[in-house]
Amino acid sequence: MPVTKTRPVSAPQKKGPEPRPRLTARHLAPYAFVLPAALLFAVFKLYPIGWSFFLSLFKSVDGVDAYVGFDNYGRLFHDPLFWTALKNTGIILLVQVPVMLALSTGLAVALDSAFLRARAIFRLGFFLPMVTGLVAYGVIFSVLLNQQYGLINWLLSNVGIGGVPWLTDPLWAQISLGLALTWHYTGYNAVILLARLQTIPGELYDAASVDGAGAWKSFCHVTLPGLRPAILLTTVLSTIGTLQIFDEPFILTGGGPDNATLTIGVYLYQNAFTYFDFGYASAIAYVLAVLIGVLGLIQFRVLGDKS
Repeated sequence: MPVTKTRPVSAPQKKGPEPRPRLTARHLAPYAFVLPAALLFAVFKLYPIGWSFFLSLFKSVDGVDAYVGFDNYGRLFHDPLFWTALKNTGIILLVQVPVMLALSTGLAVALDSAFLRARAIFRLGFFLPMVTGLVAYGVIFSVLLNQQYGLINWLLSNVGIGGVPWLTDPLWAQISLGLALTWHYTGYNAVILLARLQTIPGELYDAASVDGAGAWKSFCHVTLPGLRPAILLTTVLSTIGTLQIFDEPFILTGGGPDNATLTIGVYLYQNAFTYFDFGYASAIAYVLAVLIGVLGLIQFRVLGDKS
């Protein structure tokens, strides 16, 4: 029988480390495009945030900044004006925001009605207040609500109603602030809700009608559940905006009368640019940021998708 020769098996050679890919202009191009935005974000966002926290650890004593640690944060708990500002902001959040969102929901349903003609014009009309600048519409409302020369009191006087101290009485000043905020933001929230409303399938309303559901039951069991993501969005945005509110009370009343419209934003501004207590103002800003974050998480847990 022929003998077959076998080749000797050579020992496997050890492979050296694979060479790293060389960085080329093609690899670096995305970072080059992102770099300007990252630098702007770092300079105008990250740096002020970090510097603000640094300032919150200092207090100006006789014109000299002295390190006081977290004393500015402890000072908040014993500051009656801070609690007044927090209470006023909470009243706006608990009263004005739900009323505004309820009006926005009803307005969105009305604007989506098939019986409404020239819907685009109505949608534009209700959204226009949002385009108005905060300072501009604040000045307009301060003129309209002027107790002596305002248009509103002039119209009321024509029907036999005496002048209302819109901006000089604590209660009426809070009402005036709520009216201004509602006028400015209702249409904006209605547009967000309307966009979500138009994504709800019409078959759901047809099925509800077949089951004998009327308009109100269809609204409660079809419209509101369908609007849940938009309601969550508008609630969170309104909460953030309300806790940061500054322009309207500052222009309308300056935080008065008798601190009735003093909000956290106005009080922060007063400490920073009236009393030049930047450390305490920075501490207020950080407490406000934490408060916004906590309320946002609670709203996501309560109104968010539980599936």
